[in-house]
Amino acid sequence: MSFISGFSFCAMALGVMTLIIVLSVMNGFDREIKQRLLNVIPHITLKHNNSISPEQVEQISQRLTAEEPRITAAMPILESYAMLANSSRQQAVLLKGLDAGWPSTKLLSDNMLLGDLSQLQQQKYGILLGSQAARKLGVGVGDTVEVILPKLLITPMGSFPRLKMMQVIGLFEVGAQVDATTAYIHERDARKLFQLGDNYQGLQLLLEDPYLAQSIVGSITLDLPESINIESWDEQMATLFQAMRMEKLVVGLLLSAIIAVAAFNIVACLVLMVANKRKDIAVLRTLGARSDQIVKIFIIQGSAIGLVGVALGLILGCIMAFFIGDIVSFIELISGSHMFDPAVYMINSLPSKLVFSDIALVVIGASAVSILSTIYPAWRAGQVLPAEALRYDQ
Repeated sequence: MSFISGFSFCAMALGVMTLIIVLSVMNGFDREIKQRLLNVIPHITLKHNNSISPEQVEQISQRLTAEEPRITAAMPILESYAMLANSSRQQAVLLKGLDAGWPSTKLLSDNMLLGDLSQLQQQKYGILLGSQAARKLGVGVGDTVEVILPKLLITPMGSFPRLKMMQVIGLFEVGAQVDATTAYIHERDARKLFQLGDNYQGLQLLLEDPYLAQSIVGSITLDLPESINIESWDEQMATLFQAMRMEKLVVGLLLSAIIAVAAFNIVACLVLMVANKRKDIAVLRTLGARSDQIVKIFIIQGSAIGLVGVALGLILGCIMAFFIGDIVSFIELISGSHMFDPAVYMINSLPSKLVFSDIALVVIGASAVSILSTIYPAWRAGQVLPAEALRYDQ
């Protein structure tokens, strides 16, 4: 009996601890990806249905920054999808216009691997590539890539796609999806390639706190004309974040099987205990104990096993989740190998973030399962008849 109880206790503690650690690590990766994305993507974009003049850009920028103090900077936006080609290799990217004087340039310059943003000059047709895009194309700084735009050039000889040869002047790496899907050119070159003349496509806003983007979108939407479509950074990356949430949900459900196994062990433990204590139950009933009192005894007995296991798992899980990066680093130091190669995963240590809502959900769910698993065995104990239990007892 003690072995089965101990096994149930350990299984419950292990399940809770594992869930807390895994969910914390996934939250850590989610935080890392969002922070890296926010270094290169605008926090809020305001796109015009056609194009917008520089005067309108300046007018809207001044009005928004004056009315909303949480907006730190407003810049024009220029972007279009394009295909990059080098020999037989191709890579689709979002080609963006950038000026060295824009505030967003500093965020990008902090993530440069090779090259310098000062080399991004007008009519030089230089291009900045993400590290993954450059790797797929097999190019480096100084190499030439062919930029193919999704617009046709009409000539007397027929229709041809718009092409431009550009020289790679720098590589950046933020450790996220944009490394493979984003490229930058000078904003004047972008306006010429996109056939916008002196106009822009809209505005991009930088916020003091990017995580307040949705509330700021709601506050400025009413002041904008209907021809401008507004979108926050989390809406732009909705597919990525939805996939991450789904992955977290599936992993959590799979690891919950450990808690389910612990609950079945509690059921088995109490069923065996009821069979072993039939004589004692009969004596208590003979002395005047009611059926509901017997039920409560076994509910408390089974719940104690589960709840103490949940408490131990909670303590160990929070401690290990908080120090998981140091633990992994220590294991790598002892083993002499990298569990997470920085060249592949673009992280130096395993990230972790304890979220109270996740911890509360795990603890409440495991506690509820522990208590519910005691109901049937306890009810069976309350149905034991004293005469039947003592009839064959010597």
